[in-house]
Amino acid sequence: MPKMRNPNSPHSRYKGLDVLPNDHGLPVPELPSAREWSEPGRAQWRQWWDSPQAAMWDESFIPTVAVMLTYFGKILDGTATSTHQMEFRHLAGALGLTAEGMKRLGWAFEGDAE
Repeated sequence: MPKMRNPNSPHSRYKGLDVLPNDHGLPVPELPSAREWSEPGRAQWRQWWDSPQAAMWDESFIPTVAVMLTYFGKILDGTATSTHQMEFRHLAGALGLTAEGMKRLGWAFEGDAE
């Protein structure tokens, strides 16, 4: 039987995780005014900025999240190219919105890191 992992070991990959608060209480930034945004797009924007991951973002992330929202809209309406889909996946990971991205960034949800 394999030896059990010790999360308190100095060599543990679970040590030093940034724990993201479930409710960070930060305001949702305004969408960039460069284009018209649909109501479903605005709702998705709010959902992403209300997510625990957004506690780690600052104003410099606004354009990146807006580009991701553009790709998201194209994916949903069926006009996305394979490049749009690939870029969406990369951005979602880079922003920590996927399990793989959170792991790579060293983030954990409040209550999951224990």
